[in-house]
Amino acid sequence: MNSTSIQGAWKILTIMGIPIRLHFSWFIVFGLITWSLSTYYFPEAAPDLPIASYWMRGALAAILLFASVVFHEISHSFVAQKYKMSIVSITLFIFGGVAQMKGEPPHPKAEFRIAIAGPLSSLFLAVIFSLLSMNTGGGTKALFSYLAQLNLILGVFNLIPGFPMDGGRVLRSVLWSRKKDYFYATQKAASFGKKIALFFIFFGLFSIFTGFPGGLWLLLIGWFVYAAAQSSYQRATFQETLSGVKVKDIMVKDHDIVAIRPSITVDEAVNHYFLRYGFGGFPVVDQGKFLGITTLKEIKNIPREMWGNATIANILVPHNKSWELSPQDDVMKALELMIREDRGRIIVTKNDSVIGLITRNGIARYVQLKGK
Repeated sequence: MNSTSIQGAWKILTIMGIPIRLHFSWFIVFGLITWSLSTYYFPEAAPDLPIASYWMRGALAAILLFASVVFHEISHSFVAQKYKMSIVSITLFIFGGVAQMKGEPPHPKAEFRIAIAGPLSSLFLAVIFSLLSMNTGGGTKALFSYLAQLNLILGVFNLIPGFPMDGGRVLRSVLWSRKKDYFYATQKAASFGKKIALFFIFFGLFSIFTGFPGGLWLLLIGWFVYAAAQSSYQRATFQETLSGVKVKDIMVKDHDIVAIRPSITVDEAVNHYFLRYGFGGFPVVDQGKFLGITTLKEIKNIPREMWGNATIANILVPHNKSWELSPQDDVMKALELMIREDRGRIIVTKNDSVIGLITRNGIARYVQLKGK
């Protein structure tokens, strides 16, 4: 599965130039798997082993299971890199793994190959671990047998056509190929993904009330898939609305820009600009030269009693050339730049002159007015 960035994760190693991160929720699952295998599975599968051996095998099985998840995600990433797609990171968390990819596949065939690579890798590992279990005995046989079963489940489960799961991405690739419309395919696959997720949720609730095992996990997985599918649907709708829209279509023109001088105090800026206009930030200009931008974020870092003495020059964020946009740039590029650089507003330049300003709020208003 691929997704957006997940917070609360720590980098543990790098494979193929891709940072591998652990989400804090991974430790919960690691403990649960180790405990359940050590106290139930291994004692039944190999009753003659010492207790310490069960715990060692339980921990090893949990580590190898998550190594299998990494292999699954690396397989996605390997194929994605063949299509020049950048992989930001792979994160292991409570439900498995997520590969964070930059951008979307260039065409349906790439989407299909990237999506199918994960489940095929899990099925491949299932075969390998099955062969190993056939040629070993006792606790080792039980260990490999468990890993074979889990990889088989992982491979088959991910083929369920619920976007953004791998099967849902396969479905999107088919719809995309037939309709020649990426946004239509994403919305349809995400809608189907939400239906699949609701099935998991309702069946999970039914299982909890009837005592059927695994109900809580189905409920949690259903919730996760529904949230991810809903987010994907909204993102596709958002992208469709902004498709083909240029920065010049949304930006505030230079003659409409309200700028402040670097010499005024923070107190003056708050009373005469922030409160008066209601904007979250203003460009700072001195004798026609653009110096940077000051926002509420910088002002909040200044103690209230210092507002009368501190000037805007003391707190402005200096201009960075990498934050400039051209009027012909796509709005999606502008939004990605804002998110990446954590900027709420970006200046628009032409021939090294400031000709406009584009803001997140301006983009949001456009989507609200033009959105379906």
